[in-house]
Amino acid sequence: MAPALATGWWGPFTQLDDVVVTHVDLVPNETNEQEAWTWLDGEERRRACRFQHNGAKRRYVLCRASLRSLLCGALSCRNHQLALGSSEHGKPFAAVDRLQAPIAFNVSHSGQHGLIALAPRGRVGVDVEERAAQRNLDVLIDAVLSPRERADVMAASGRQKLDVFLDLWTLKEALSKAHGLGLSLDVSSFEIPPDIRNGTRSGMFRMPGMPEVAWRLTNIGTDRFAAAVAHDEEGL
Repeated sequence: MAPALATGWWGPFTQLDDVVVTHVDLVPNETNEQEAWTWLDGEERRRACRFQHNGAKRRYVLCRASLRSLLCGALSCRNHQLALGSSEHGKPFAAVDRLQAPIAFNVSHSGQHGLIALAPRGRVGVDVEERAAQRNLDVLIDAVLSPRERADVMAASGRQKLDVFLDLWTLKEALSKAHGLGLSLDVSSFEIPPDIRNGTRSGMFRMPGMPEVAWRLTNIGTDRFAAAVAHDEEGL
């Protein structure tokens, strides 16, 4: 992939085979936000203006501008040639001069951290959650985890309980986003493999009902945030 066209509030985070993951710094910074604004097209600016909270607007603008710059570098195109869209279920795609580009990407942000995953083929999903207290943790545990996953969380204590939950949640969300069904996929209906639940950072996963597709699932979390990437084996 060619180098991106701008720097300042984002930089390389990790690379998993062909999947490149970039970290976006979402800390308030007027200079960065002004530069990022210049990368957005008209529709993106209108969308940004509809955000009622400054934090949400800032995260959208900085992530969107970073994504545009990264895609321009990867696709060797100019910003005005690039258009971004999404499928019926919210799966994003890029087009250059109105032709869909052969690249997969996904974006996630939480608090002061954003992650962008790019892959030259296959399907990719990324999710990040800042390691901050969740108001409705017990409700979320029941809503998104399987019985054995819930048992793993409940066996932990103190801060570790939150960390175990967030690791599982981001792994499931990355799979859901890579799959492309978004909210229509019940993440409590499948279970993260035991080896990954027990600490292995990466492994293969086959979703119930889709045994023909093998996903590479990787925990890329840090002490600041939980995060995960899912990429189908077809793209490896």
